[in-house]
Amino acid sequence: MKKLMYTLLIGLIAAALTACGSNGDAKQSKSDDQKTVQTEKQKEAQEKQEKQAKEMQKKLDKQKVDEKKTVAVVNGKKVSGEEYNAALSSSQAQYQQMGQDPTSKEAAKQVKQQTIDNLVGQTLLLQEAENKGYKATDEEVNKKLKETKKQFKTDKQFKAALKDAGLTQSQLKSELADSIKYQQYVDKDIQTPEVTDKEIQDYYDQFAKQSQSQASGGKEQSQMPKLEDVKPQIKQQLEQQKKQEALEKKVEELKKNAKVEVKL
Repeated sequence: MKKLMYTLLIGLIAAALTACGSNGDAKQSKSDDQKTVQTEKQKEAQEKQEKQAKEMQKKLDKQKVDEKKTVAVVNGKKVSGEEYNAALSSSQAQYQQMGQDPTSKEAAKQVKQQTIDNLVGQTLLLQEAENKGYKATDEEVNKKLKETKKQFKTDKQFKAALKDAGLTQSQLKSELADSIKYQQYVDKDIQTPEVTDKEIQDYYDQFAKQSQSQASGGKEQSQMPKLEDVKPQIKQQLEQQKKQEALEKKVEELKKNAKVEVKL
């Protein structure tokens, strides 16, 4: 606000100098006036964006549930509304990244179903990891905690982030322990086929075809990189896809012998 007031004052001074009849000063006044108008437009655009963001956040928050509510019971383990809300935020963000409104009637149903499916699946996989004896040592948890803290410049910022997430450091350590056990299980027990050169080539060709299609539709086509330059990234992407498919298959297997009760 102070910056804006300073700009407005500059404009007023320039206008006063123009009244004295100086052509050079008149040009300066015009330039300052243009800057003032530009600043005002930028401010209006920013305020509009902030208003839209607040309105969207209100809609997103309406999809949340009571944190103490039990949204599902998986093999006797209760899944809380607090866990649901955290997973919900992730699902909502995915829809927004794809350019979709997660609060529309149809999308809201899909977001809700996706969130509860993800929670049930994660719970089943973690239970399976624990059943197979995977554990997280204090050393491993503390190492993960140290890595997490490094993302923040100060300890004060880290504690503020914990507070915003509604977590204590003890709860965070518990979640980190679960993530370690889960990752150990996934890395050692979830086997996925190797990504072949043909699959990489097919992925690259499909992307090139889509790029050409967009160009023919009037969109500017960016220059395609050489296959050898993007091969590692494509391979990693395909490996992640195969891992996700294997996890989904494992969840479906676990569901057959699991007792799952959704209460949402």
